Amino acid sequence: MELLHAGVDTATIALWLGHASTKATDVYLHADLAMKEQALARTTPHNVRSGRYRPTDSLLAFLENL
Repeated sequence: MELLHAGVDTATIALWLGHASTKATDVYLHADLAMKEQALARTTPHNVRSGRYRPTDSLLAFLENL
């Protein structure tokens, strides 16, 4: 994951790991939640405040009573 974070191409990483194709390396790409969060942050419109959703107490109470 450090190589991927550093910007190393997945094809290069696959070769270094001895994988026959990049498909074998793809499973590792799904394991990093920090990268997913960064990708989602890039999709946020500029006029919207980014961050995690924090539900209100009333919403949490409603969900608990379901």
